[in-house]
Amino acid sequence: MATVIDASSLWQSVLGDLQVRINRPSYDTWLSDTHGLRHGNGQLIVETPNSFVCSMLEKRMYSMIAEAVERVFGEPLEIIFKIASLENSVAIDEGPSHIPEIIPGNKVAASASPSNNGIIRRYTFDSFILGKSNELAYAASQAVSSNPGNTYNPLFIYAKVGLGKTHLLHAIGNELLSAGKNIHYTTTEEFTNEYIDAIRSGKTENFRNRYRHVDTLLLDDIQFLIGKEQTQEGFFHTFNTLHLSGRQLVISSDRPPKELTLLEDRIQSRLQGGLTVDIQPPDYETRLLILKEKASKTGFVFTEEILEFLSERLYNNIRELEGTLNRVGAYAQLLNEGISLELAKRVISDTTNKKTNSKVSDQKILHSVSNYFNLGESEIIGKKRDSKTALVRQICMYLMREEAELSYTSIGAILGNRDHTTIAHAWKKIRTLLNEDTKVRRDIINIVQSIYS
Repeated sequence: MATVIDASSLWQSVLGDLQVRINRPSYDTWLSDTHGLRHGNGQLIVETPNSFVCSMLEKRMYSMIAEAVERVFGEPLEIIFKIASLENSVAIDEGPSHIPEIIPGNKVAASASPSNNGIIRRYTFDSFILGKSNELAYAASQAVSSNPGNTYNPLFIYAKVGLGKTHLLHAIGNELLSAGKNIHYTTTEEFTNEYIDAIRSGKTENFRNRYRHVDTLLLDDIQFLIGKEQTQEGFFHTFNTLHLSGRQLVISSDRPPKELTLLEDRIQSRLQGGLTVDIQPPDYETRLLILKEKASKTGFVFTEEILEFLSERLYNNIRELEGTLNRVGAYAQLLNEGISLELAKRVISDTTNKKTNSKVSDQKILHSVSNYFNLGESEIIGKKRDSKTALVRQICMYLMREEAELSYTSIGAILGNRDHTTIAHAWKKIRTLLNEDTKVRRDIINIVQSIYS
């Protein structure tokens, strides 16, 4: 039977794999306080901090974790989650009132606060690593924290996934909580679910009381309001009530307000009425600073040469940068070898084959998808709706979004003048299938390898 340190190393490597596949709030809420206890006889025993986390991992995240274990260990293991201390465990019904859906790479709610305000206490201004790419958003967030409701209202922060906009929302929330303010953080998806549930159950007054009596509302990923006309109506009135009474609103998105063209004009107008700031991918100096900060907390020794090598890989996503650092450390422990530049290169080779200085074209993606599935490019672009063609088309849409970083509108224009919502739906569906369908995941990995080969 493996020793405790072996199980710990294995689990740390699994966590490194998962960290780049799910959103950061979900990782921190459900996985960061778990530990590998032992493995043997085809099982891996994992310790969880309380019964609520244990239940969440067993019921909602098991398949994702099992696949990560198989990727790291090389064969499937049965995963058994144990509660660290039954005496101190929290009953399931004392946990967050809403269990978020875990979607790889996509932001979802993570209600980690006992007061159910949604704020994650570890996301503070002190723990936010400042660089040229985020200094304006950081300064604006601090200004709002110092003078809520009067300076930059609403504050609108936009950035691609994994660049820190959610961290700043929570940092604002933590700062205002310490000043005794009534704060609520939520995602647009959770806001939508609560609003629809309130209408169906006839409890709209409870909904209004929950959202319209806070001092500051922090709303993440407002782009998911697109196509939800009924929820847009509820948000519009919530926004007006808070804004007219001098309450602060901080809103995030993956694009600026002017590009949220499918939102109602009156909502777009209000979103543009305050200050809009963006966060760009970190430059080399900021990436190196992030790695040094994270490396100092891992318990491993990373040389300057290794950290510089990782920084030079031109990562555009901080979460991916952190996950790679964790995997290097975990692999070293798992393989019982020292951390070296050669090991770092092997880990990088295992996780990506992307060229570092070029962005793939939409035509390269279309050609690669066509060849892989032996389906003509004209059929992918065309109107056929059989299940195979539809899935191949959706995979193509997903890869154009992820690998070429094209907008939904641009992808729609390339693939038969399809509308924005069709592309957004396809992207979300494939992200979900990556977690649930082994064949789809294998297909996409093979296509990506062919794109960059």
